[in-house]
Amino acid sequence: MTSAAVIALPTRRVEEWKYSDLRAALGDEGFGSGFARAALGPLPQGLECFYLDDANRPAWVTDVYGTLKSNTVSAVSLALAKGGVALRVRKNQAVEAVTLNFSGAGHVRALLVLEEGASLTLHESLSGSDTRNIGFEIVLGANAQLNHVRLSPAAGAAVQVEEVAITLARHARYHFHNAAFGSKLSRLEMYIALEGEGAEAHLTGVCVINNDHADITTRMHHAVAQTHSTQFFKKVAAGKSRAVYQGKVSVAVGADGVDSRQTAKAILLGSQAEADLKPELEILADDVKCAHGAAVGDLDADSLFYLRARGLSENEARNLLLHAFLEEAIPEMALGLVLDQVNDALERVSA
Repeated sequence: MTSAAVIALPTRRVEEWKYSDLRAALGDEGFGSGFARAALGPLPQGLECFYLDDANRPAWVTDVYGTLKSNTVSAVSLALAKGGVALRVRKNQAVEAVTLNFSGAGHVRALLVLEEGASLTLHESLSGSDTRNIGFEIVLGANAQLNHVRLSPAAGAAVQVEEVAITLARHARYHFHNAAFGSKLSRLEMYIALEGEGAEAHLTGVCVINNDHADITTRMHHAVAQTHSTQFFKKVAAGKSRAVYQGKVSVAVGADGVDSRQTAKAILLGSQAEADLKPELEILADDVKCAHGAAVGDLDADSLFYLRARGLSENEARNLLLHAFLEEAIPEMALGLVLDQVNDALERVSA
């Protein structure tokens, strides 16, 4: 029987975890032996649901569950989780939005399968201040489309980790937005494999933290030719916060015609805040368009002066500039879910 004690948790000596020392944050207890929960909102027509703690798993679950790329931490959730949820949208079905909420302490798993031509909007939310380890597998068939918005509120002293593994078949499209507000240590790790020609993955995210730690680590693998990806993340860190973005794009041999771009920017509100932005490219094909960029700085002094000269207080001017900075990275599909939380978080960091 695999246990958390048998599988060593990563430390900063592991390159992918150099900015987020999981073992130190968790201590000797690790994630504990509890079982977190996955709960669904009202189930829209056309969406099938199977709870993973039930017996007699259907073929569409057993054929995929536990097979996607994983790291040490997701191996722990796969071995120890009890329950969780599997969702499927059948071929050529279009399903309205559904909410998936993770809560409680411990390990939990989820699986989402969109068959050929299927489409879905998924609103993922995390609730509570519990230490939690989530493993999430997503399979997109040919011409499938998934809009995925993830909201991770501030979680105090909790350690919350989620590993997401996604495969995209021919002409599948994945649009993802992450809004994170930190905890003692929060980390989202994504592995996205574009395995069919014409597949696209577009990631955006905002992060506002105050004396917290928030890490997003992505690995975008272009396995075949004529695939497209973009990544655009913006972060605001105040107090003794640490904001992390690590994004590695790899292009396989012969994957010509790939177009991939990644950008990460951060604003530091104070001398003790830190941002670690690390975009990477690994290109093994010749005919590609790949670019990356990162920037860390403070609010623009000239812009602040301009707004102050027109009657705004210092806090009002700072809030206006921070809103403008972040909203550029919030797509329309996420505005209604994310904007109020961003506004509240900015008020806290500007106080």
